[in-house]
Amino acid sequence: MADRRDLSSWLGGTPDDPEASGGGVATPRGVRLGLPESGAGALAPVGRRVVALVIDWMACLLISGAFFAADPSAFLLSRGNPWATLGIFALENVLLVGSIGNTLGHRLLGLRVRRVFPDRPADKADPVWASAAPGFLSALVRTVLLCLVVPAAVWDSDGRGLHDRVAGTAIVRR
Repeated sequence: MADRRDLSSWLGGTPDDPEASGGGVATPRGVRLGLPESGAGALAPVGRRVVALVIDWMACLLISGAFFAADPSAFLLSRGNPWATLGIFALENVLLVGSIGNTLGHRLLGLRVRRVFPDRPADKADPVWASAAPGFLSALVRTVLLCLVVPAAVWDSDGRGLHDRVAGTAIVRR
């Protein structure tokens, strides 16, 4: 009979991973990505990331309602054009994440998006790369997948969404 170690999966690491077989000590989230276990630079908690996403979406709804009103008589948050809201959200993410490494919601909650290098241990990480914004190409890839929603809802064992995994980024604490 085949078991998980024979098939492997990006969700659980490598077949030699002790966590995959159910025994041994689990690797803390983010350590395999070269991030510290806790504190500044560690992976951000899911709750904070969701709240940051809601803040960003609400800001985009306000802008859409003010400038692209589909129904001018409706409440400001519900009168915007849905496609305009998504476009504003995408533009915000590409421009802000690509240039400064965070969106409005990330900034308010003390988060930032950064490139990760899984092959480098945390103590060997280059401080210049650790603090730099991911760049516009990574931000564009990440944003397209984020706007598709499903890739953002599929997470790996470190708690990163597929959109971050493909873009080579992670949301960390400031």
